[in-house]
Amino acid sequence: METTRLEAFSDGVFAIAITLLILEIKVPPPGTALGAELLGLWPSYLAYVVSFLVIGAIWINHHAMFKHIVRVDGMLLLLNVLHLMLIAFLPFPTAVLAEAFHRGTDEPIAAAFYGGILTVIGIFVNAMWRYAARGNRLISTHLTATKIRKINRHFLIGPSVYAIATVVALVVPWLALLIFVLLNVFYLWPRWGHESAPSRIGDPTVSSDRSEND
Repeated sequence: METTRLEAFSDGVFAIAITLLILEIKVPPPGTALGAELLGLWPSYLAYVVSFLVIGAIWINHHAMFKHIVRVDGMLLLLNVLHLMLIAFLPFPTAVLAEAFHRGTDEPIAAAFYGGILTVIGIFVNAMWRYAARGNRLISTHLTATKIRKINRHFLIGPSVYAIATVVALVVPWLALLIFVLLNVFYLWPRWGHESAPSRIGDPTVSSDRSEND
């Protein structure tokens, strides 16, 4: 089964989830001091930026993963659906996080809840990749064992760091937010100079011509 429909559906869910983030930022009510009210919305702005970066980074890694995964089966479809379920859920912990910082109470719980969701998302990313890569089940034949191990390590960074940040959030929520931001800046940062993999033109397992980059 080709990956085209899975990728198209996934892109749609990512697009909707990242758009819904803005709905948490409410317009100040009439009759209030607009400038002060806009400044007072800073927790919502912060939560929006963090989650936008998170979803953007996850989308980039999902795109990179499916440059290597060239076909899908029922189990991979299920894992991807569960992964997307959590992506679609992310606007809720984002709103919880912003509200906690607005009130100035329960920030550790809100930040830990947010980090816990990100950790589970990262676990599903790893589950998808490892299922597809095990025994070269669903991945391109151009990937060497060394390359697969490198990708394994790359994908493990996310849930590992998110889990650490979740624990940190219970003590220093601001530090946890900084860790979330730095991790996703790392994933978003262009990695120039990576070699291109051999072309897969003519490979019957590939539905389209896609360049192979790290």
